[in-house]
Amino acid sequence: MNATCKAVLFVILTCVAAPTFANDVIVNGTPLDDRTKDALESYYQTRIPSGRYWYDPFSGVWGLEGGPAQGQILPGLQLGGPLRANASNGTTGVFVNGRQLHYLEVAALQRCTTVIPGRYWIAANGVGGVEGGPPAFNLAVLCGGRSSGGGSSTQCEDYGNGQFNCSNSRTGIGIISEGGGRGAVFVDGKMIMTPN
Repeated sequence: MNATCKAVLFVILTCVAAPTFANDVIVNGTPLDDRTKDALESYYQTRIPSGRYWYDPFSGVWGLEGGPAQGQILPGLQLGGPLRANASNGTTGVFVNGRQLHYLEVAALQRCTTVIPGRYWIAANGVGGVEGGPPAFNLAVLCGGRSSGGGSSTQCEDYGNGQFNCSNSRTGIGIISEGGGRGAVFVDGKMIMTPN
């Protein structure tokens, strides 16, 4: 193969291998490449609308830049840049995994537990604690199992393999899990977090 053919072959291979970017989808300040966007759309069977998003890789929670959480996908994905403290434009003094929560998120949490300003970590399954400390609470239990007085107002159906459906008539909060880190959280029948 002569030098010209080698140069042309190198250019073709470089062009084929170079990632393209869906500049209309920005995650944590970084454009999402087309391959990653296509893989996410295929896995979750939905189109990702153009926009600027934040994503918390520790919990899998995501939202639109400047707003509260809108869903939860698998944690640990390599999406965009690092999560910024001001990703949600929060002013609550409540930080989770480095992001200051939006007032709507704190209001939703206050329906099932007292929320104290501070710095916390929370994993995808709802287990969390004070930043740098051991596990100290489980939001799934707090938001699904707290009752006022005698009996529990929480009703759960366990389907096995991580699939369950729980609702609390006192708080109006419901949780549905499809297993594998997929599920949804509802408040008064309105979905506030989902991967789908």
